[in-house]
Amino acid sequence: MSIQSAIVLDRLTFAFPGDEPVLDGLTASFAAGRTGLIGANGTGKTTLFRLIAGELTPTSGTLTVAGNAEVGYLPQNLTLRTDAQVADLLGIRPILDALDALEAGDADPAHFDAIGDRWDAGERALARLSAVVGTLGEPGDLRRRVARLSGGETILTALVGLELARTPVVLLDEPTNNLDAAARDRLYALVDGWRGTLLIASHDLDLLERLDATAELRYGALTVYGGPYSAYAEALAVEQEAARQAVRTAEQRVKAEHRSRMEAQTRQARSTRQGRAARDKGDVKVVLDFRQNRAEKSQADDRAMHAAREAAARAGLADAEARVRDDDRLTLTLPDPQVGSGRRLAELRGTDRSVVIAGPERVGLVGPNGVGKTTLLRALVAGEPSHLPADAVALTDRIGYLPQRLDGLRADRTPLQELTARAPHVPDRELRNALASFSLPGPLATRPIGALSGGERFRVALAALLLAEPANQLLVLDEPTNNLDLDTVEALVGALDAYRGGLLVVSHDRAFLRRLGLTRVLELDADGGLTDRDAA
Repeated sequence: MSIQSAIVLDRLTFAFPGDEPVLDGLTASFAAGRTGLIGANGTGKTTLFRLIAGELTPTSGTLTVAGNAEVGYLPQNLTLRTDAQVADLLGIRPILDALDALEAGDADPAHFDAIGDRWDAGERALARLSAVVGTLGEPGDLRRRVARLSGGETILTALVGLELARTPVVLLDEPTNNLDAAARDRLYALVDGWRGTLLIASHDLDLLERLDATAELRYGALTVYGGPYSAYAEALAVEQEAARQAVRTAEQRVKAEHRSRMEAQTRQARSTRQGRAARDKGDVKVVLDFRQNRAEKSQADDRAMHAAREAAARAGLADAEARVRDDDRLTLTLPDPQVGSGRRLAELRGTDRSVVIAGPERVGLVGPNGVGKTTLLRALVAGEPSHLPADAVALTDRIGYLPQRLDGLRADRTPLQELTARAPHVPDRELRNALASFSLPGPLATRPIGALSGGERFRVALAALLLAEPANQLLVLDEPTNNLDLDTVEALVGALDAYRGGLLVVSHDRAFLRRLGLTRVLELDADGGLTDRDAA
């Protein structure tokens, strides 16, 4: 049975004025159901969403939504629309405004048209909000500003609005960024029961694992794999092993063709020497000339044949190599932070207990949004009181801090200059080699940081932390995977795996935390209490 295509792209091209195309000749389709969209930062996922949502118009090609269905779009910056009301997120503000006008005595027929048959829209929305969001559900909440909502409340409210409106096609762009565990669980529950076509761009593996299909946007091509992310990863592993085997076979063919060409040249050289010897012996010239001309033509044809076969073999090798992914995997040699097992690095002071981070411990700090996790980290790094029930004290002066916003990097510096400032006694050549290991080779190493992509700037910040001299004894990371593509998350995991100091990480990304091999997880509550949780 064929699967209905909900969205069809035919040679779709889009370029912002004066720029190179973001998408160029993209042909693909998304089936009805729930699909995860993955791809490196900068490949055009958000641009594709904006095209599907109708916010942008294709430069050329076509984009078709089955039945011209309405498309709902939740962008990454939804939480920044602080002046909007909850009613706006729910899509019922015109109805509420009309109801208020009627209640005030304004009987304009336009108000009745706005309401239609949805006189109970507010009550239905409040009931669903109460069930899904939990923190909303009172009549006055419908007029609350987005500025007064948490990120989770904002995203979930907008989803409830699309759900109630039964929007046929919905696009979610990184919906779990900055959501705490409880909000993520509520969003997962909504996704599990979603009816209609749902397309989600995300690096959240727990979310991607709940979907029906996985689509990858890579180098301008869109490939759709049946099944969740794990099925995609398994299929990709099989595909890549076949590609690597094809490379090995192609390499052997190149060697064989090269050897054959060299042997042919050796035979030709031997034949030429024999001809010269015959001429020296005084053989009949006209016969020798005839033989030489025939031999030279044959040798030229033979050389051309062998050269063509070797060129074809090399072209085949290049094609095979192009199918093998060279996605970044960091293999690092880092400075030794010299952190013994008993070395005390930091103390977290809750209202009920204090916890000391000692030696190369790997500690995760979790808790609901708004309890002060980021404030606690800043108190630890800056050495100032947190002014919260909980506090943190540094027990070493060698702490590397990666904030949610990479505001510690100077845009006018190059990555090489940034590392030189952090490790002034390390030779220039060593720093260049180190940057190359972070996938920041020659040209990128000397480009202004302000001109780098988000993923590249993140690598600069990470390299500056890990390669500093003297080495940082404690790394403090605040939501490091926000807005990172899966390849960069993989690189981050690899880099941290090579680090031998202490680690304190705040993250709502449970899949990421599981991969870090945490020795303990601490949960901070609103009262400043600290609770040990199972690191698994």
